[in-house]
Amino acid sequence: MAVTAIRPVEQQLSLRARVEQALSAAIISGELAPGELLTVPTLAAQFDVSATPVREAMLDLEGRGFVEPVRNKGFRVTTVSPEVLREIVEVRQLLEPPAMEELARRFPADRLPELRALAEQIVLGASTGDLRSYLEADLEFHLALTRLLGNRLLVDVIADLRSRTRLVGLSDMLESKALDESAREHLELLQHLADGDAAGARTLMRRHIHHTLGWWAGNPEGE
Repeated sequence: MAVTAIRPVEQQLSLRARVEQALSAAIISGELAPGELLTVPTLAAQFDVSATPVREAMLDLEGRGFVEPVRNKGFRVTTVSPEVLREIVEVRQLLEPPAMEELARRFPADRLPELRALAEQIVLGASTGDLRSYLEADLEFHLALTRLLGNRLLVDVIADLRSRTRLVGLSDMLESKALDESAREHLELLQHLADGDAAGARTLMRRHIHHTLGWWAGNPEGE
């Protein structure tokens, strides 16, 4: 009886995670725009699942600040103010470039093939316009690099900051070469790390994060 009772729960959690992952990627990339209204029945039909995992996924997204409840209607995609986004980017700039600088000094060469494969997944996601694959591979790539430093708290903090970052101009970048250029920066970063180029790794990571306020926010890179 115990085994029979557990399986539906595991399946339900899997559906909930799948829905949350898809909606999260759509909100982060701007495919689901701020202010857009989402309803549980519509999403359940779209994902071909029952209402329960959708409702649970929406509550998780509400906890992350991605949506807010609208009485008797559903959930609305929230807006992240430019000020909040800038604060998130400022903290990331304090953490991630120095982390990559340090990693370049002790990068494990035996991990290069698997990390290059992840970087190539990012490039492929950009070239095919698959933003969900792009974002999933991007997150996995950067957290995998950070884990190599052996500081679990740093990984958790960076993961949290990235989970709250919106890239509302990302979908618009599909019409330009900017997304491909940004994707190739992951391969460039790996090369700096493999070469032990600490300064190069730090500089590239600063530029890469700055895209959050530039290209990825729908703004010129100079802003």
